Amino acid sequence: MATGTQEILLARLDAIGTSLARSGHGLALIGLGSAGLELDRLDQYSDLDFFAIVETGHKDNYLENLAWLSSICPIAFAYRNTRDGFKLLFQDGVFCEFAVFEMPELRHIPFAPGRIVWKNNGTPETLLLPEPNQCAAAEHSIEWLAGEVLTNLYSGLCRNSRGEKLSAMRFIQVYAVDRLLELSAKFETGTAAARDSFAFERRFEQRYPASAQALPDFIQGYERNVQSALAILAFLARHVEVNPAMRRAIEDLCTNKERGSR
Repeated sequence: MATGTQEILLARLDAIGTSLARSGHGLALIGLGSAGLELDRLDQYSDLDFFAIVETGHKDNYLENLAWLSSICPIAFAYRNTRDGFKLLFQDGVFCEFAVFEMPELRHIPFAPGRIVWKNNGTPETLLLPEPNQCAAAEHSIEWLAGEVLTNLYSGLCRNSRGEKLSAMRFIQVYAVDRLLELSAKFETGTAAARDSFAFERRFEQRYPASAQALPDFIQGYERNVQSALAILAFLARHVEVNPAMRRAIEDLCTNKERGSR
């Protein structure tokens, strides 16, 4: 980790907290992800994820006027990516993704526990924590995951046969692979690398190194939907009992495509 970079990012987050405190209606600043409780992951490629908590009735002021951020460093680029927040690049290269919430909203927002960078004296820390089970990832059964992989492969190959390569690529190399990542976790003991509650693919290579070795076979690119599908099917068959009818249907689509392309 580049210690200098980490210091710059943490100093910027502290400066945002100070600015929020001076703004008049701020209640707290919560650092999330590598800017929160996972500071060991903070490096030169990290962005600053945070929630700014403000008094009821003042949220729009903070979203419509970003002076509380531009006063720290000029803003080079910003756009409102959700109704609650922005993605923003400071002129010095620090990138942020943030949301602004009023306190009553926070209890309805799913998020992983973060680090309180700043809060005013009247705001209890307990109100800045997610509701119980709010950040728990959904657990799917092996049967459901395998079914999703098979049906995504089938739908993708049908679209590939029609010449819809882009849609096919997404079904085969994105949707089916997403489910296959979850399935891999059922058979491989993960490492201690932190799991992202909202994006299972984050740090997958570090968490499941054995399964990750097969990723290049699953994601071979726009022109290799059939080859990717066959690799996914073979991997699936090594770990679960694959329905024979679905396997034949998928293999037939792969064969037909290969014959038609000669």
